[in-house]
Amino acid sequence: MGADAVELLVPGTDGQTRTVRVTSPDRVYFPEAGLTKLDLAHYYQSVGEPITRALRTRPCMLHRFPKGTTEKKVHQKKLPAGAPDWIETVDVYFPRYSRTVHELCVTEPAAVLWAVQMATVEFHPWNSRRAGTVPPSPGIEFPDEWRIDLDPMPDCDFPKVRRTTHIVHEVLDELGITGYPKTSGGHGLHVYVRIEPEWGFADVRRAAHAFGAEVARRSAGEATVTWWRKDRDPSSVFVDFNQNARDHTMAAAYSVRATPRATVSTPIRWDEIDDVEPDDFTVATVPDRLASLGDLHERIDDVAHRLDTLLEWDDRDTLDNR
Repeated sequence: MGADAVELLVPGTDGQTRTVRVTSPDRVYFPEAGLTKLDLAHYYQSVGEPITRALRTRPCMLHRFPKGTTEKKVHQKKLPAGAPDWIETVDVYFPRYSRTVHELCVTEPAAVLWAVQMATVEFHPWNSRRAGTVPPSPGIEFPDEWRIDLDPMPDCDFPKVRRTTHIVHEVLDELGITGYPKTSGGHGLHVYVRIEPEWGFADVRRAAHAFGAEVARRSAGEATVTWWRKDRDPSSVFVDFNQNARDHTMAAAYSVRATPRATVSTPIRWDEIDDVEPDDFTVATVPDRLASLGDLHERIDDVAHRLDTLLEWDDRDTLDNR
C-alpha cells in the first residue's frame, strides 16, 4: 500500500518555501496514461513558474475531479473550504445569482499545488485581473487579455485549424499586434493578446467578433463567426469571440486537460503551426519541452495593445449589416 500523504516543498513569495501536503497520492487520475494524483502534482511543480505567470491575480475557476478524470467533474468557482491563510482570493459578483464569491487568485506556485491537492486538474482563469496588481489593473471588469479561440466543428480536420491560424497571424501582423499561440489541449488552437485594460467585456467581445469576421472573410469559407451552432458549417473553424464575455474562461497555458492522454494546453511558436500535433503535448512531454525551449509566453506582458481599430471595424460592420 502507498503512502497516505506526501509533502512537497514549493517556492512561495519573498524567497520562502511552502510545504503542500498531497493526500491520496496513489489515486489514479488518468487510467489510460497511468498517472496518479502525485504524478499530476509533480507535473504542476515542474511548470510552477510559467503557470503562475498565466494565472497571476486572475479569478480562476477550478475543474476538480475528486475521484479521477473518468468520474464526475466539479466546476468550482468558490474557493474550496480549508484553504491555508496564505491562499489569496478575489471577490467576484454574479448578478444572475445576486451573490459574491471568493475565487482563487493565484499569486505563487504553492497556490497551484494546493489546488491540485484539492483535486484540481484544470485551471480556467478569467481574462482580467483583480485591482492593484502587477501589471497594473483597474479591476476584474476590465480585461487585459483578448483571447482568440479557434474551435473546430465536429467534421473539421486539424489542417483547416492550421490554415485559419495562419490567417490569424496575418491579420495580427497587419494590425501591429503580437499574439501568443498555444494548443488548447483538445482539438483547437488559442492565440492570446495582451491589451490595455481600458474596455469592458462587451467592447472586448465586440473587438473579438470584428477580428473573427475579418479572419472568416479571408478564409474562403473555412472559418466562421456564425453565432448559432445549428447554422454553422460542421466542417468549419468557429472563431469563438464569445470567449471574451464576462465569466467565460479557457484553460490556461500549461493547464492539464482531462483527456485520456493527459494533454496539456501548451505554448507553441508560430513556425510550429504546420507541424504541431496537439496530442503530442502531455504531462509526460511538456516538462522536457519547457526545460529545452523555456516559456514561450514569458514576454506576453511586455506590450499591451489597443483595440481602437477593431472597434472601428465592428462599427463599420454593424453599419454595413443594417
